[in-house]
Amino acid sequence: MSTQPAPSQLDPHAPRFRVRPPSNWVNDPNGPFRWRGRYHLFYQHNPDAPVHADMHWGHVSSADLAHWEHHPIALTPTPGGPDEGGCWSGCVVDDAGVPTAVYTGVDHAHAGLGTICLAQAAPDSAQLTTWRTLPEPVVSEPPPGLDVTMFRDPFVFRHGGRRWALVGAGHADGMPSVLLYDCDDLKSWHFAGVLVDGRDPVAAKALGGDAVGWECPQLYEGEGGDWTLVVSLWDGSPVSTAYLTGHLITSEHGDLTGFAPRVGGPLDLGRDCYAPAVLHDNEAGRNLLWGWSWEARGQREVDKAGWSGVLTAPRVVGTHPDGTVRVTPAPELQLLRAAEPFVTEPGAGRTTLPLAYDIEVTAFAPTTVTLLRAASGAELTLTLDPAAGAATLDRTDWPRERPDGSAPITLRSTPAAPEGLEVRILVDGSLLELFLADHAVATERVYRRPGDVAELTIVGEGTRVTGWEVTAPGHA
Repeated sequence: MSTQPAPSQLDPHAPRFRVRPPSNWVNDPNGPFRWRGRYHLFYQHNPDAPVHADMHWGHVSSADLAHWEHHPIALTPTPGGPDEGGCWSGCVVDDAGVPTAVYTGVDHAHAGLGTICLAQAAPDSAQLTTWRTLPEPVVSEPPPGLDVTMFRDPFVFRHGGRRWALVGAGHADGMPSVLLYDCDDLKSWHFAGVLVDGRDPVAAKALGGDAVGWECPQLYEGEGGDWTLVVSLWDGSPVSTAYLTGHLITSEHGDLTGFAPRVGGPLDLGRDCYAPAVLHDNEAGRNLLWGWSWEARGQREVDKAGWSGVLTAPRVVGTHPDGTVRVTPAPELQLLRAAEPFVTEPGAGRTTLPLAYDIEVTAFAPTTVTLLRAASGAELTLTLDPAAGAATLDRTDWPRERPDGSAPITLRSTPAAPEGLEVRILVDGSLLELFLADHAVATERVYRRPGDVAELTIVGEGTRVTGWEVTAPGHA
């Protein structure tokens, strides 16, 4: 029930165990939500073609974060309505017992400015498969006086016993920002100011100055009372993801007035992850995050395949004492492992790799892990340096068609790990997710070519390795 059906099931590049529709387009994850014992995840979806247009909300659910069941499309553009040009990104909240989608609606001439719309699940919709769109937006335009040229992606959260919302924005002078709204009454929103913008010195240093808009703002509370703001950097097209950790600023009356970051940086060090969405999983006492991994190949290949995009594996996110991001794969992913590992020690030979696998490596000395070998002899390698706390992924000979290159990527652990550097490699078709302990993650798309040989080899004294094939789901 949760396997991906035709046309892409036999496509070796198609992830089979991560969330994506059976065909056509997917981008941003939207509205991760826990309801009556199930996780629900929505996503941007064009049901008619593998191109970025005609946005609907696709919908899946799961009892365990590993096995997913597909549901009918949740949100569809309303002809003549505020979302006639598409139901774009947002979140889902529990509004007095009514699951409510808070999303960006655009008309056919929106020019970057969305409206904030609501849709409610039917009271008897236990699976959240029936939705009713409210006819009027709760926010019809950006706040006046700020020269806003980009306005989208609402995210609702609670603080101080009240409900607040963030909206991603950009301004005519090229300044990115996150706007703050008071929405304790979900049908009555009031602009509360700019939460933070690119003039903040910590944000400017940590996030850089190239973005002209911060999309998909998300906020979660970490350990020690820190809050982490996640944004997606937009310079006219999607670039990368980033985070800022700091504290929320409140007035003497307890109202939110801003955000003071103290540290920040890239959220995902890979080149193929964008627009992450966060779920406050209160029942499990954690924050979960999914991202969108776009295709790093040409449109001709995408059209031939009939599908585009996939969501990442769910990740548990938090903060280290120094404010840096803490990120690990959700433990439920172990449910997808085969009963017995296909490798338990490096040995002296080569081990054939399946299309989907989950490998844990602990290196105590400089180590090279090889995952793929080209007919030319070139290799896709992961080099581990415990003394430096560094893991370098080199996929130079597997170039990407996106314009930002295929140079090696280095992930670092702070402090270094001479006692053993732990990495976890999750591969599902063309989706590769590399985790360095709980300090860093990189998402890359790597497409096996005819003649490529997928074999695991490990060269490093004392290295421990265990690898499992990821097997077909058995339940949802």
